[in-house]
Amino acid sequence: MARIRLDHIRHAYTPELARAGTYALREVDHTFEDGGAYALLGPSGCGKTTLLNIISGLLTPSEGEIRFGDRDVTTLSPEERNIAQVFQFPVIYDTMTVAENLAFPLRNRKVPKAEIETRVADMLRRLGLEAKAKRKAQGLTADEKQKISLGRGLVRSDVNAILFDEPLTVIDPHMKWQLRSELKELHRQFRMTMVYVTHDQTEALTFAEKVVVMTEGQVVQIGTPEELFERPRHTFVGYFIGSPGMNVLACELDGAEAVLAGARVPLPAGLSPARGGARTELGIRPEFVRLVPRGQGIPVRIARVEDVGSERIVRAELNGQKIVSVLPEGEALPAEADVVFAPGALNLYADSWLVEGRA
Repeated sequence: MARIRLDHIRHAYTPELARAGTYALREVDHTFEDGGAYALLGPSGCGKTTLLNIISGLLTPSEGEIRFGDRDVTTLSPEERNIAQVFQFPVIYDTMTVAENLAFPLRNRKVPKAEIETRVADMLRRLGLEAKAKRKAQGLTADEKQKISLGRGLVRSDVNAILFDEPLTVIDPHMKWQLRSELKELHRQFRMTMVYVTHDQTEALTFAEKVVVMTEGQVVQIGTPEELFERPRHTFVGYFIGSPGMNVLACELDGAEAVLAGARVPLPAGLSPARGGARTELGIRPEFVRLVPRGQGIPVRIARVEDVGSERIVRAELNGQKIVSVLPEGEALPAEADVVFAPGALNLYADSWLVEGRA
């Protein structure tokens, strides 16, 4: 396993783009700790696969250094970095059996035969492929082939890191849950350094100890699932994490209060004032937006109510701005409603970045 240091990494796909300042990956300066489980999360085109390929050695960054421990690996190949990478679509040998595919990376490294048999048998059991161990891979389904691809990365114990590039795309929903659980268990057992790319927040938040949220080639926050939900450092994180995402409402500041649709909302104690001229917004999760009878809060117009079984999602309009509230099962919905915000759940943003200093 390895501690992976990304030292002021930037990447543009051509020298011309670099000269124009058009980077697919803006500056990343971060360390993945030895034995950690990380997810790179963001929408398509945000730079997460570019970053993963730079870590693996499939791409050489335009700027910066990559270190595995104390070793500079910036120009080394994936083989020289001793990493395992699992891609979005399965990469296996159709003419080999399932067991032979799993044993292949171990045989290449001259692992003793008895150890190969033990590791392959364990991985077959974990992947639910024991009954198909002697079948040729060619006739298997897409999700079975991807399970083999995952197993080939996980069967090795000598790797510096295991990198996953949206590995569960072709897997059916029930199997995704099972394989995520297996990955977490393998990580707990062996403490391998794992980096997992996905656009699916559920995959990221259930797998990783730390999630790296990316948008437009930029890392906007690195944190635990709890930190991303409770204290999004950027409005994008608030939008992207949670279902439904965080409400972001344009406001003006007046001392220790935010002025929103003509109403005054007290800001959390201890906030530093936003810099002059900044665009200011309040962020609050729908779970902390209460609907009360008219006259008790800020008036809204209810546009739609979605019943999702255990709760109702109420979509409303507040002086032209959309606002969402989550209504617990059994709670009455006023015919004419106002909204009230839980004070401790408010965040203030200036030009999309969290205003720090909350006590």
